[in-house]
Amino acid sequence: LFDGVYPFYPQQRKAAVFDISTIIVIVVFLTLACSFLLIILGIRGRARLYWTLRVLLSLAMGMVIVVVQFTGDWERGWVRANTSYKSFSPALVSADIGLHVGLAGVNVTMLGAPVRQLNETIDYNEHFAWGADYEQSYGAGLQKGLPTPILYVAEKFRARSPCGVQQQYRSAGRYASIALWVAFCTWLISNVLFSTPALVYGGYMLLLTSTFLICSLLSFSTVRTSLLCPIQFGPVALHTAYGGSFWLTLAVGLLCLLAGVTVVLLHHFNLDLLKTFFDLRGDLAEECQEMSQVYSNPHFVSKGL
Repeated sequence: LFDGVYPFYPQQRKAAVFDISTIIVIVVFLTLACSFLLIILGIRGRARLYWTLRVLLSLAMGMVIVVVQFTGDWERGWVRANTSYKSFSPALVSADIGLHVGLAGVNVTMLGAPVRQLNETIDYNEHFAWGADYEQSYGAGLQKGLPTPILYVAEKFRARSPCGVQQQYRSAGRYASIALWVAFCTWLISNVLFSTPALVYGGYMLLLTSTFLICSLLSFSTVRTSLLCPIQFGPVALHTAYGGSFWLTLAVGLLCLLAGVTVVLLHHFNLDLLKTFFDLRGDLAEECQEMSQVYSNPHFVSKGL
């Protein structure tokens, strides 16, 4: 034995803690933020505070828009139940069974309470992607002998299941993802426009970004209009609700809406304050600068011209 496991046999899968795509996106945006913090040292006065607020807030918006594409907690639910562990075995285990629905698929988790039961470590996190890959993942789970609760929950989302919810979740996730990518494009355009004197158009693009974010939420919410097949474990049932990614997207959408409305209102009612916040007050001063001295021709002055 090597650390209690036969070295020449495949070991039990470990539960995933973080998604690699999410980590990559977060690292990229944190790198941009750190690079800006080094540049901000060369800006003097109150403009440094304005630049820091604008850039960090904009990077946070963009990071959330991209990250929620890869997260798996748009809809989630947990239940603790005493259930069978393996097929054709009367042994029961106490475990927390979780369901996490994302835009690209569904994750089913199972965590023992306690983790060590029946001389095994009960800690599973299995991902099933929508589409043709779902049947392949489900078939691979059957061959590996995944715990019965995981296969039972995953079976509810099969295309052949009488529940018929896979197509709804798949379509809702696809359209929500498209809306998020369009929102990311409009966010990029708004940042370009905010670096030009056309600030009001940047505000309009923020309003458009907010619109697409809300459209992605409405698209995903359509799956809640249909009843999900009951996921029953004895006397208890697994119920789902909107997860962290859904509420985070809603918060960023409202933030974009507030920022866009503020920029548009300041453009119409207090343009000087808006230009000061975006560090364009110097250009306005050059446009309105008056001549300190005037040189006149005495010949024309004497003639009253």
